[in-house]
Amino acid sequence: MEMPTGTIKKLVADRGFGFIAAEDGKEFFFHRSGTEGDFDSLQGGEKVSFEIEASPKGPRAKSVRTL
Repeated sequence: MEMPTGTIKKLVADRGFGFIAAEDGKEFFFHRSGTEGDFDSLQGGEKVSFEIEASPKGPRAKSVRTL
């Protein structure tokens, strides 16, 4: 199965999280612990791929990696 892709819409680096605008129009929260690679090197507008997992606050992105 192909992983969803999107663009980093907002990054709150000092708090360790951000939001991804998926290509299907949905928005997903992600935490620095859900990134593969260096969270601190991510930038807004960057294209990423990710997986979706359930969380207490709704679906969120995990295994976030740049394309």
